[in-house]
Amino acid sequence: MKNFTALVFLFLVPFSLFAQPKTIVFQTDFGLKDGAVSAMKGVVMGVNPTIRIFDLTHEIPAYNIWEAAYRLEQTAPYWPEGTIFVSVVDPGVGTERKSVVLKTKSGHYFVGPDNGSLTLIAESLGIQEIREIDEAINRRRNSQNSYTFHGRDVYAYTAARLAAGFITFAKVGKRLPNEVVKIPFQKPVLEGNAIVGNIPILDIQYGNVWTNIPADLFKKLNIAAGQKVKITVWQSDKQVFQGEMPFANTFGEVPEGQNMSYFNSLMNFSFAVNMGDFSTKYGVKSGPEWKVRVEK
Repeated sequence: MKNFTALVFLFLVPFSLFAQPKTIVFQTDFGLKDGAVSAMKGVVMGVNPTIRIFDLTHEIPAYNIWEAAYRLEQTAPYWPEGTIFVSVVDPGVGTERKSVVLKTKSGHYFVGPDNGSLTLIAESLGIQEIREIDEAINRRRNSQNSYTFHGRDVYAYTAARLAAGFITFAKVGKRLPNEVVKIPFQKPVLEGNAIVGNIPILDIQYGNVWTNIPADLFKKLNIAAGQKVKITVWQSDKQVFQGEMPFANTFGEVPEGQNMSYFNSLMNFSFAVNMGDFSTKYGVKSGPEWKVRVEK
């Protein structure tokens, strides 16, 4: 009798419940002062309580689509194939911007608005396929009259259904061309004896300045540890900083309070004040409009 009951149970319960659900990683500009993030996680639990949920960050500055784009690129490569990222920095919520799921060539999924926040991840991990979310199917029940919380009603819900195996990627919605809305920025290029690049982000806890110039490109300048580097920084067309500083392997190689340059944890060229705050001291910030020139 027990065996018969077990067989009946197997036929009645959807097979997807026995599959190992994927992981969902949330990123927003909501902060944690209210219940918005918890509501999104509750929607996921309501779909399948065995889905694993993690946070990338909820401290993206309000409406800062560029920083959302950067944090995805900074983080996603370290997560396993199949991980689903829900990124909700969406000042245009409720407007005509598309709600999409992007599958990269690395096998990661990104759920959210196509508003520029996919700029960097599409470029670095490659676009395998993009689908527009069909809200007639992939929207939380009885939420059709809610226009300002797609993170809860559309993105968390769609991600959970995809993670649990209740829908395939093809069931997300219609396939779109392999293109995303892009935020323009300065890509790193070698110009004679100098490299020009972008300052995408700050190491915000310390005020260090991170560029998008990779170590392999910087090494073409043939600058050894201890040698001076000339750095010029612009915000749009306005020069904000110019100066020389040594290139070092570690912070301990220069005196406290001295300017220095180095490779950060992502192996990109960066500069800082040892035991100080370069950003505050010199008024250097980050974003797509910030450009840097590095030369001997």
